[in-house]
Amino acid sequence: MERRVGTISRGIRCPIIREGDNLADIIVESVLEAAESEGFELRDRDVIAATESIVARAQGNYASIDAIAKDVKAKLGGETIGVIFPILSRNRFSICLKGIAKGAKKVVLMLSYPSDEVGNELVSLDKLDDAGINPYSDVMDLEKYRELFGENKHPFTGVDYVQYYSDLIKEAGAEVEVIFANQPQEILKHAKNVLTCDIHTRARTKRILEKNGAKVVLGLDNILTCPVDGSGCNERFGLLGSNKSTEESVKLFPRDCTDLVLEVQGKILEKTGKHVEVMVYGDGAFKDPVGKIWELADPCVSVAHT
Repeated sequence: MERRVGTISRGIRCPIIREGDNLADIIVESVLEAAESEGFELRDRDVIAATESIVARAQGNYASIDAIAKDVKAKLGGETIGVIFPILSRNRFSICLKGIAKGAKKVVLMLSYPSDEVGNELVSLDKLDDAGINPYSDVMDLEKYRELFGENKHPFTGVDYVQYYSDLIKEAGAEVEVIFANQPQEILKHAKNVLTCDIHTRARTKRILEKNGAKVVLGLDNILTCPVDGSGCNERFGLLGSNKSTEESVKLFPRDCTDLVLEVQGKILEKTGKHVEVMVYGDGAFKDPVGKIWELADPCVSVAHT
């Protein structure tokens, strides 16, 4: 008979995940209990996907702003640091920025415009056109930005991220200077030690900065690649993919998950005789049609998979 049903996606409810939990057992039991409850069967090549968040929680992969500050200071010198191309997010970047600023005397914050890497708008293209500003070449300081565009609040959160990030830096004890530019080398007029915070374009940004005479160039993927005073870490991605845990800490992207996906696959085969595939996933590529924001803040889509 011709197949009549396409791909089916089911959300499986699990218990609250805590540090140290046996996540493989929880995933397997939750899937099998859901199948029994809802009357569906697992089939060969079905896919079981676990969000990176619950894996990092089970791993206990957390870090404080003090750990971030200590690593930033050690690697970037603790004086004036250029912090460029961060995304505008209270959940994704604000706590990281607290730690970064705590590890410096001055932060020169360079924001891309009209929007950040994932689509959060600082100013609309229409307003740029009206002001005669070319985002590919023009550089603005904070005074010029305010003169032309005033206060711009995020459509969902109501936050003016220029003010919010400036306040976070000052509250952490550092001096702050804000500029708006899209060419990475522009930061070198203000700071020679640079932390680039873009996600998917970071390799290009680093290459341009190094070519143009930066003294030290690091990305978020170079911060907390090893534990600092017992903190969590991520050897591959550092601070990339982290999320706010508390006002003073972040949950990092999960560390190696290969053993987990293989264990879940093996347990399902043992209990059902079915050969499923298993993955730990990060952000996909959904774009919100109203806010124009891409869900692309994680450094990779699949952390580990069978």
